[in-house]
Amino acid sequence: MTQQGERWAADQVLALAPDAASRKAGSKLGTAGPWSEAGCSDEGTVWGLCKGSGSKPYQTVVDLAGAEGPAYKCSCPSRKFPCKHALGLLLLWTGGDGAVPQAEPPDFADQWLATRRGRAERKKQEASSGSGSASADPEAARRRAERRAERISAGAAELEQRLADLLRGGLAGAETSGYELWEETAARMVDAQAPGLAARARELASIPSSGPGWPVRLLEECALLHLLDQGWLRRERLPDGLAATVRSRTGLPASPEGPAVRDQWLVLAQYDTADARLTTRRIWLYGAGSDRTALLLSYGAAGRAPELALPVGLALETEVSSYPGAGQYRSALGERFSPPAATEIRPPGVDTARATARYGEALRDDPWLDSVPVTLDRVIPVPDGDGWQLADADGDTALPLSAVARNRPGLWRLVALSGGAPVTVFGECGHRGFTPLTAWPAGPGAAVPLC
Repeated sequence: MTQQGERWAADQVLALAPDAASRKAGSKLGTAGPWSEAGCSDEGTVWGLCKGSGSKPYQTVVDLAGAEGPAYKCSCPSRKFPCKHALGLLLLWTGGDGAVPQAEPPDFADQWLATRRGRAERKKQEASSGSGSASADPEAARRRAERRAERISAGAAELEQRLADLLRGGLAGAETSGYELWEETAARMVDAQAPGLAARARELASIPSSGPGWPVRLLEECALLHLLDQGWLRRERLPDGLAATVRSRTGLPASPEGPAVRDQWLVLAQYDTADARLTTRRIWLYGAGSDRTALLLSYGAAGRAPELALPVGLALETEVSSYPGAGQYRSALGERFSPPAATEIRPPGVDTARATARYGEALRDDPWLDSVPVTLDRVIPVPDGDGWQLADADGDTALPLSAVARNRPGLWRLVALSGGAPVTVFGECGHRGFTPLTAWPAGPGAAVPLC
């Protein structure tokens, strides 16, 4: 239940915003002025009417107990999820000052909720009965998988030849060939139904002339791509876990497997990355009872934010199932038993030396891994020449911050939160450095999103 005393903090609401513009616009609507007939229910629903530029106010509803995180409905024309009106309504609700009282939901909210929950129940029944096209003809599915594997193998062999040609001609030639060579190669990998190989081929195009030491970086990435090609071509000889990782890195779809883990899952961090084709949302969770870290991935077409969103710093009781692969964190969200609520849960932390060792150990299972999730305990952000690092408060080691972290405004929120005192920081630790995503003060205090 989402009771009056369990309302979120404003930062947790703003962390749901799909972009900075929505965050700014939603903040302006977080006051009582534009709202009328606002209310909330014990079942985790918030609603209200927001005055806009037209004659009719916008009808806005938020379902905080949605099966895949908060869900939103607004009569405005925005294609963003959540829109500025949903953000403003939630900000008004967080105030707990009577502007959004407990009430019975109006018809427009009731109808939308009934439709949503009926659809969710049907999906649950279909899943439990095993119905669906995927299981209708297993022999046809097997033949499709074999044909796709043959295409990927042909693409991997072609990619191997292109890598050999590059090295035979010398890396200096990559600087003059431009993007066209690797864009063509990536297109060929897409035709071979190997999107993972295509993405890595595109990454090669961005390395030449990217700064001092680019030939070394290009050689490293070529070696990793060669290793992935060879892993695919020899996948039958690999251990099961590593073979599953190779299939995943190549771009083959997979389904969660193994028993679902029911736990109190803390939402550690949420952030988006985007290119011209796709927006990818990463949500990190920590299971208090299982002591596991899980990664949820959600996607939106170009220009649209993914629908799955969870508020950082809150916890929810839910089931989580893991995807196959050695050392993989990716998981799927299952049945939820409570909406996100305030919690005192914090993940256990390690020092910076143990964080780098953890990354090194993870590379044995997944050589293509860019980073691992790590919580650093009692670290202090300190300047380091032109950059920053997180130094152990009780030791003499430190981790440099990644270039991505140095360019985010979250760095200054972290510095302000610390004020020279130790803090707890969750983030991603890899060969590019440490990227902080969320921080907690040394004493009691809520999580502070940094991305």
